[in-house]
Amino acid sequence: MAPAESNNTVAATTNGTTIITDESKSLIVSFGEMLIDFVPTESGVSLAEAPGFLKAPGGAPANVAIAVSRLGGKSAFVGKLGDDEFGHMLKDILVQNGVSSEGVVFDQGARTALAFVTLRADGEREFMFYRNPSADMLLTESELNLELIRKAKIFHYGSISLITEPCRSAHLKAMEVAKDAGAILSYDPNLRLPLWPSAEEAKEQIMSIWERADVIKVSDNEFEFLTGLETVDDEVAISMMHSGLKLLLITLGDHGCKYYTKHFHGTVEAFKVKAVDTTGAGDAFVGSLLCKIVEDESILENEASLKTVLKFANACGAITTTKKGAIPALPNEEEVLKLFQAA
Repeated sequence: MAPAESNNTVAATTNGTTIITDESKSLIVSFGEMLIDFVPTESGVSLAEAPGFLKAPGGAPANVAIAVSRLGGKSAFVGKLGDDEFGHMLKDILVQNGVSSEGVVFDQGARTALAFVTLRADGEREFMFYRNPSADMLLTESELNLELIRKAKIFHYGSISLITEPCRSAHLKAMEVAKDAGAILSYDPNLRLPLWPSAEEAKEQIMSIWERADVIKVSDNEFEFLTGLETVDDEVAISMMHSGLKLLLITLGDHGCKYYTKHFHGTVEAFKVKAVDTTGAGDAFVGSLLCKIVEDESILENEASLKTVLKFANACGAITTTKKGAIPALPNEEEVLKLFQAA
């Protein structure tokens, strides 16, 4: 570490890349999986029809950590990778994008997870996973960097790490430690049904930690899965609020998002863009939202401020759909401002 111009700023050089981080900023820690997404070189085809694939780093919690960093926030990732070329490449990508990798560990006996992802002609995503077991599933409680987790102002996670042991116990322990240290808990279930033993098990486990979160974001498809309703009903959404939940968000794809708090609810419209690949759009949305909450938690209680923040988050999600892959497509603030001006 070498000191930079400000007492609150440090510069670290890794693989020839210098990362500047503001130590005065509050930390957002993301927990869970990081993997390699393989995205077809041609849009609108099934995985079987794809003529080739573009290798892209991904995994929802890692995407969120990098989304935060791209927007000037301070983030860290906690998870396990295979001790293989892909695993070390992914750790390097975190560092190159300004994300702390202090919470990353490697497994010598399991590979880094792979996922093949395509956006079909009907607009729906199709997934095929290679993780049986992958390294992320084998993270144990003893491997957690508890000191890093205790530093988090916001602790963000999904549900994929709940599928199997020992990662499930590690996930629950990390949540407990973060909560006890005063962190805001942010939950995006990020449903991937092919990974679960059954739909019933997925629903049960997703809901098993629902009441511990302070902020929850679900997609319209996840809302349908959890409630059985094909359209988002405000009364049902409000009924999903628990006493400690400060904000429930339901993203609606190219129709924007809905927000619910104890005192108000409403809708924020989307930005119109030409979508190429929707992978990572929800993670960009979440990352940008957490960046704003960590700066000023009071936006959760002020509807006008919240709507401004959600408009920014919608823009981040929209920009991410205009490029292939998740992490390569995550925007910086300059790109978001350009979209605002164009709109």
